[in-house]
Formats: sequence, C-alpha cells, structure tokens
Amino acid sequence: MGLGFVPLGLAFGALVVQSGLDWWWAGLSAALVYGGSFEFLLIGMVAAAAPPAAIAGTAFMVNIRHVFYTLSFPLHRMRGRLGKAYGTFALSDEAYALTAGEKAQSWSGRRILWLQLFMHLYWAGSATAGALLGSLVPDSVTGLDFALTALFTVLALDALKDLRGDLSTPAFALLSAVAALLLRPGQMLLAAFALFTAGLLTRHVTTTRRPSRA
Repeated sequence: MGLGFVPLGLAFGALVVQSGLDWWWAGLSAALVYGGSFEFLLIGMVAAAAPPAAIAGTAFMVNIRHVFYTLSFPLHRMRGRLGKAYGTFALSDEAYALTAGEKAQSWSGRRILWLQLFMHLYWAGSATAGALLGSLVPDSVTGLDFALTALFTVLALDALKDLRGDLSTPAFALLSAVAALLLRPGQMLLAAFALFTAGLLTRHVTTTRRPSRA
C-alpha cells in the first residue's frame, strides 16, 4: 500500500505545480492536511481563491466519512495519548482498509501506528518529489487526478475478496451510492454513508437472533 502511495503522491505533486501553486504547497498539504481526496479538491479551491468558509465546509463534507471509520478502527489497541492522537490524525482510507481485514485482527497497536506513519511518509515524500519534478511533466498530460480513483478501485477489489462470496454488502453499498447521487447530488458522500449505515444497522437488527429464555 505504501508503494501504491508513490505514483499517487507524484501525481498530486505534479498537479500542484500544474495548478500554478508553489512546489512547497504539496509537501505542506501532505504533512499537515493528509486528507487524500480532499487534498486534490483543496488544490483547486486554493488556486481559485475560494473563501475559507467554503474550504472548511468542503473539508467537513468530504472527511466526515472518518466518523464512520472510528466505529470499528482498532484505536483501543494503541497506548498513550500521543499514540491515540496520531492514530486518529493518520486515519486514512487505506489504513482503515488494511486494518479492517481478517488478518489484521491480531495486529498490535504498535504495528498499526508504524503502518500509518510509513504511509504518511510515503505520501508526503512522494508529493514533494512530484512537485519538484512537476515541471518535467508536459502540460498535455492529463488524468493525474484519476490516480486516486484507481487506488480506491483496488481497495474495493481487495475488500470483495474478504467477503467470501457475500455480495449483498457491496450491492447495498452501490445502491446507497446511486440513491444518494440521485437524491442529494450536492452531498452525495454524506448521504451515501448515512444510507449505507442505516441499512447495515437495519439488517443487523432483523437478522440477529434473540437469546432464548431459560
């Protein structure tokens, strides 16, 4: 996953330079924001001189999905306030996807923190390198922002393997996304997560057997 961050970070850094921003924007954003998909949006908003309120609102809408991640992210395995604080800050989609698998259930909090730290370094380092080398990328090259979509596609395919033939969950996720896109296109991500979570809770309540009375 860390190696997968390299072409993504290079694409992000090159996009920063192509947007007319100074190269150091890439490293600063990667180190302090570390928002993945939001950082791609942030570059366009900064280049367009968007008001801070609009940037804050967009950050909230895009990253609110992390609230749902914390419901099952193994933060309780991490020791100390500093470890828990960094684990919360560095909770990315990729870190969550890796720790949600069956094999990761035995991982210690220390291992998860090192995993998050190295992915953070991969992202910040490759983004800075991409910005410094961005001038070498011709302006005719397009589609750099699609690198993020490609990474999420790979994560989705890996998640399907852990379902062991159960296609009801991804089918319901797809249905939630389509419904949110049609009903709330301006708040599609938040609406999709809300619908998906509500559906999972409903399925859990209806399928869980009540304990028999002695």
